[in-house]
Amino acid sequence: MKNEMNNYTTESNESSETRIHPTAIIAPGAELGRGVVVGPFSVVGAKVKIGDGCEIGGHVVMDGRVTIGKKNLISAFASIGSRPQDLKYRGEDTELLIGDNNMFREYSNLSLGTDGGGGKTVIGNDNLFMVSTHVAHDCIVGNHVIAANCVALGGHVLVGDRAVLGGLSAVHQFCRVGQYAMIAGGAMVTQDVVPYGMVQGDRARINGLNVVGIRRLGLKNADLQDIKSMYHLVFDSSLTLEDARARILSDVGPSVHRQVWLDFLQKSDRGVCR
Repeated sequence: MKNEMNNYTTESNESSETRIHPTAIIAPGAELGRGVVVGPFSVVGAKVKIGDGCEIGGHVVMDGRVTIGKKNLISAFASIGSRPQDLKYRGEDTELLIGDNNMFREYSNLSLGTDGGGGKTVIGNDNLFMVSTHVAHDCIVGNHVIAANCVALGGHVLVGDRAVLGGLSAVHQFCRVGQYAMIAGGAMVTQDVVPYGMVQGDRARINGLNVVGIRRLGLKNADLQDIKSMYHLVFDSSLTLEDARARILSDVGPSVHRQVWLDFLQKSDRGVCR
């Protein structure tokens, strides 16, 4: 895109200038912030709002009620705000919300929400979605998440902060991926992945703790020992999830990390990968 910048037209509004390739189509009603670049043959729909400093590559399609924050990079052939792949969807005025400093590489596909899922698909800040990633309707993705090539999130999936999803992995609808969790390449996730956990395989099973990610948090040894104790109660014993949660309450001292696990286990409708 940068090599053909001389071909771009410059349009002024009250507070900024945008650079739009002459082959791009910007529908009346679309809102573009300061310093936005729109590449060749891209289409921006009437209900799209793009924040300051975003760069939209060539052949990108952005449609539906989409709100994008600042300094996002959207690469060629991405589809942002696509119609949900849900047969119950009947064209309701749902939306897609995207935060700041995200990178969506080539052929990324992000769907609008549905009425049945709250009406919103939400992406946080500082995330990387590599080539051909798919975020289905009503997903909620946190911050600093990495989704490698061809990752697929089914509808209503929740992904916690700093989770890492390996290439060609998929997460079944209504599943949750906890913060700092790691999903191996090619894994098929059909149940919840606990915070700080690592899973692999088809169907995905627990494979230990994401110790590297935990250490990057700068935790004290006592905190790491508490996480290991909770892991043992859930995965290395014959306890049910309900009984494991009770033991965590009685055996592990109060901490932020204990509360994260307790809340996660309490809200697990599909069970956890074991």
